Amino acid sequence: MTRFILRRLALTIPVLFGILFLVFALSRLIPGDPCRAALGERASEATCNAYAERNGLDEPIPVQFGIYVGQIVTGDLGRSLKISRPVGELLIDRLPTTVELTLMAMFFAVIIGIPLGMLSAVRRNSAADVGTMVFANLGVSMPVFVLGLLLAYFFAIVLKDTPLSLPPSGRLSSGVRVESMVEVWGLQDLSGPIRGLLDFLSGIYIPTALITGQFGAAADAFRHMLLPALALSTIPMAIIARITRSSLLDVLGQDYVRTARAKGLKERSVVLRHGARNALLPVVTIIGLQLGALLSGAVLTETIFNLSGVGRTLYEAITGRDYVVIQGFTLAIAIIYVLVNLLVDLSYGILDPRVRQQ
Repeated sequence: MTRFILRRLALTIPVLFGILFLVFALSRLIPGDPCRAALGERASEATCNAYAERNGLDEPIPVQFGIYVGQIVTGDLGRSLKISRPVGELLIDRLPTTVELTLMAMFFAVIIGIPLGMLSAVRRNSAADVGTMVFANLGVSMPVFVLGLLLAYFFAIVLKDTPLSLPPSGRLSSGVRVESMVEVWGLQDLSGPIRGLLDFLSGIYIPTALITGQFGAAADAFRHMLLPALALSTIPMAIIARITRSSLLDVLGQDYVRTARAKGLKERSVVLRHGARNALLPVVTIIGLQLGALLSGAVLTETIFNLSGVGRTLYEAITGRDYVVIQGFTLAIAIIYVLVNLLVDLSYGILDPRVRQQ
C-alpha cells in the first residue's frame, strides 16, 4: 500500500506541472490589460509600463514562466496583481469557506442520496421508486441560482420571525465572532507552517467553534451555512441517488445474492451485507468526483449567499486579469483533486478485498 501511495504521488508531479503550464499560458490569452483592469481605463502609458515592470510582466512569457516555477518550488505562490496581497494568504482566507460549504453539502448529499437510491432499488418500479427518481431528476435539472434564491426567499422572508427562519447570506451574524485556535490557545507567538495551518483550520468556523468550546458561535455558523449547503447539495445528491440505484440493482441480480436469499437470509441482511457494500464502489467514485468539483468553488452559490470562497475569488481574478491569483488557486484546486482521487483509490481496498489483493 505504501508503494502504491508513493507511486501515485510521484505520478502527480508531471500532471501538476502540465496543469501549471496550461493555466499560465491560457491566463496570458485572456483579452485585456491587467494594468487597466487593476488601475482603471484612464491609467497612463507610463503608469502601465511601471506597473508591468514592477510585476515582471515586461519579461518574455518563457522567462515569466521560469520565474514563476522557481517561486512555486520555494513555496511562494506570488502576490496578487490587483490587491498586492500574497496568494498564500488569500488561500488561507478564502479556501476554508469553500471547504466548510463543500463538506456540509456533501454530508447532506450522501446521507440523503444513498438511502434514497437504496430505497429506489429495493422497491423497483414502485411508487417510491418513481417518486425518488422524479426528485433526483428535479435536483439535477433545477439551476442552483434558482433554488438558492427560492430557499433564501422562503426561509428568510416567508418564515421570518419564526423558529424555522434562517439567515440568507454571510457566515456569521452581526456581533458574532469565532475566535481562532491561536487566540483561544494563546499561541500568538507561533509562526511558520504550523501557524498557517492553524489559521487555515480556524477559518472553518463550525468545527473550530466546537473544538474551542464556542458553541453559540458554532450554532450561528451552522445556521448561516445551512441554506447554501442545501442549495449546493441538490445536484450531487441526485447523482448519488441515481448511481446508487443503478449499482445496487446490478448487484442484487448477481448469483451470490440469489444464493444468500435461497439460504433463507432476511432481505435486510441480503441488501445491506451482500448488496450495498459491493455496490458502493461506483458510488464512492462519484462522491470523490463531486467532492473535488465542489472544492474547486461554487461561483453561483457563493455569490447568491455572499460567501467569499474559492469560486468567487477565481471569478474576480479572471475578470480582473489577476494572473497570479488564477495560477495559484488553480494549482491548489489541482492538488485537491489529486488528493481526493488518491483517497478514493484507497477506499476501494477497504470496500473490496479483491482490490487489496491486486
